[in-house]
Amino acid sequence: MHVELIRTFHFDAAHSLQCVPDGHKCGQMHGHGYRVDIHIEGEVDPATGWLMDYGELKAVVEPLIDTLDHKNLNDVPGLENSTSELLAGYLWQRIQPAVPLLSAITIWESPSSRCVYRGT
Repeated sequence: MHVELIRTFHFDAAHSLQCVPDGHKCGQMHGHGYRVDIHIEGEVDPATGWLMDYGELKAVVEPLIDTLDHKNLNDVPGLENSTSELLAGYLWQRIQPAVPLLSAITIWESPSSRCVYRGT
C-alpha cells in the first residue's frame, strides 16, 4: 500500500526580497505567517500499519522551524534572498538526510500563494 503523509508546521517571520526591481513592494521589509507542509511518501509497513510515526517527523522538523520563527529570514545564512523557492530548498537540504522518504515541501506564504519543491 503506497501512501503520502503530510505534516504541517507554522512559523512567523519577516524578510525582504533582495533581487526584485526598484519599487517592488516585496523589496520592503514585510512578514508572513508561513505554513510548511512536509510530504513523505512510500509503502506502509505491514507490521506497524504506518509509513512513519508523525512524532518522529516532528522531532526532525520542529527544531529547524523553531530556528526560523520570529526571525528576519535575511539574517539566516543561506536565506539572504528568502524567496519561497529558496526557503523550500533550504529546508529540503536540512530535512532530507534525516527523512529519506521526503517527497515534497510546500511553503505557503499566504492562503492563496504557495511553492511546492520536490527535490529535483
